Amino acid sequence: MKAYILGFDQSTSNTKAMLFDESGELAARVDLPHKQIINELGWVEHNPEEILSNLFASAGQLLGQTGIDRSLIKAVTISNQRETALAWDRSTGKPLFNAIVWQCARAKELCEALDEHSSFIHERTGLHLSPYFSAAKFAWMIAHVPEVQEAHSKQQAAFSTVDSFLLYHLSEEKVIKTEFSNASRTQLLNLDALEWDREVASLFGIDVEALPELCDSNTLFGTTTLRGLLPSSVPVHGVMGDSQAALFAQGCFEKGATKATYGTGSSIMMNIGSSPILSNDLVTSVGWSIDGQAVYVLEGNVNYSGATISYLIDNLGILSSPKEAGKIASGAQHIDGLYMVPAFSGLGSPYWDADARAIIIGLDRRSTRSELVKAAEEAIAYQIADIVFLMEEMGSPLKTVHADGGATNDSFLMQFQADVLQTTIKIASIEELSAQGPAFLALMALGFLEINDLKNRPPKKMYIPFKSVSERDRLYNGWLGAVKKALTK
Repeated sequence: MKAYILGFDQSTSNTKAMLFDESGELAARVDLPHKQIINELGWVEHNPEEILSNLFASAGQLLGQTGIDRSLIKAVTISNQRETALAWDRSTGKPLFNAIVWQCARAKELCEALDEHSSFIHERTGLHLSPYFSAAKFAWMIAHVPEVQEAHSKQQAAFSTVDSFLLYHLSEEKVIKTEFSNASRTQLLNLDALEWDREVASLFGIDVEALPELCDSNTLFGTTTLRGLLPSSVPVHGVMGDSQAALFAQGCFEKGATKATYGTGSSIMMNIGSSPILSNDLVTSVGWSIDGQAVYVLEGNVNYSGATISYLIDNLGILSSPKEAGKIASGAQHIDGLYMVPAFSGLGSPYWDADARAIIIGLDRRSTRSELVKAAEEAIAYQIADIVFLMEEMGSPLKTVHADGGATNDSFLMQFQADVLQTTIKIASIEELSAQGPAFLALMALGFLEINDLKNRPPKKMYIPFKSVSERDRLYNGWLGAVKKALTK
């Protein structure tokens, strides 16, 4: 008889309910969007009650549409947007304020006031002091929201990422728990001890007793009937932050295994094994913890990957769709020295120059829209290579790169990425990797899968390098020269 896992991926824009079969294959999905609450200052919030409503509504729609025997659902799992911060009443689960979304930089001044402690915070947490992470958002709520301040002073407040809030409302036991991949993105977890760091929390004015109980990613977090949608209770048996969940779903279990997610920006993550490694240019987090064994990751981000192609469409009008980019680039001439550096909002890792600006160099009379598109496509691959090469220096020798995201359908980009990195690029078999990671954890916990089953899953497609190392070096050195012209420091 078949068995299913019902997985929730609570992302920045949608709640996705997904059904996975006992081999971990996606069987069905339903997406429900939630409102992005953005004020005149650019502050970004979500309504936790709306997200919660969508959670149960998406599950109800999924079960109704598929018409499956609901007794075949054996577990529920969660993957979630990371760093987004919530404050809620630990007795009732009622939100005390809207969720402050990971993109929101309202706590910038609070972080600036802690600047003298930035090195200490980085050493303890693996994260560079930033309003991007949850701790500063919690501190902002304590300082600016009277209901949060009062609940915190009375030890009634729970501060958490999205996973804990959903777990409380899903579970019959009303648990207040989180797991290490999410906890490591709050800037409050001591990476070495794998405990909440009281000294760091005190710098932010946060009582660690207000934080959730720390658990392994494959913990039995509680049981749920999805508010009566299921005929009997099933375990909630797998929770992970979305980027780490995708790394797990890609089968990146060995040290050096790396994944690149191609979206508007790109997230590059490398498994660095059982000990954390700190970097001045990258951040260090927990990938996952299974049965008491933690795996650490290095992560870097590119701001303009898919957004570079959007610039060609929206600003220059030389493309009508991202789907055209690879086809046009593949027909372009090679013009030596032609590069685009898409520093439209500065350059992040590994350059960290907020004042850098985009440039195109090496144009000549042969240059047409095809050559510009080709330079833009190549810029995406070069930026990812910048981070991967830095990870190799910090972590361990690069193995295969596992790729996911919409741009993996672009064969020109994927082949050029393989050439620049001089390694095989494996394309994920499904789009929804974030939800698949916790589903794998649940299937392992329930005995349907073993870790070796996940290592040998075939990719949708593979790209192997064609260019020689010497040709790659010549092209990449040209890219580094172009970047140098864009930098201001």
